[in-house]
Amino acid sequence: MPNQATAPALAPEYVGRLARFFPDATPVRIPIRLSRTIERGEANRHGNHSIENVFVQETVIEFGTPHEVLFAIKQPLEFADRVLIESHDGSLHAEATVVAVQYHPDRTVIAVRFLKHVTNWIVKS
Repeated sequence: MPNQATAPALAPEYVGRLARFFPDATPVRIPIRLSRTIERGEANRHGNHSIENVFVQETVIEFGTPHEVLFAIKQPLEFADRVLIESHDGSLHAEATVVAVQYHPDRTVIAVRFLKHVTNWIVKS
């Protein structure tokens, strides 16, 4: 039981270690819903594939840049996986791809880069 109680407190520390590789990273604490998305089946006549959410998890963005967000999750992701990031208030709704992964015994720390420009999602003073 003691490990379960301390695991969430370690997440910001783990994410902070990865954030050192992103010089523009700013500490933030934004609760999000994360969905891993995968394309299924053959492309339709418009060249689009159907997209399916594989898992959904609640987490917190610990660091962000204008183009990336960093967070910790329980389920592993891999380099180049696609995800959908949605803030609880609806102000952030963006697809992203995994650009960095660090595995820890109780968490996976992830950095994802937005696939399209996200206007004013993070404001630095």
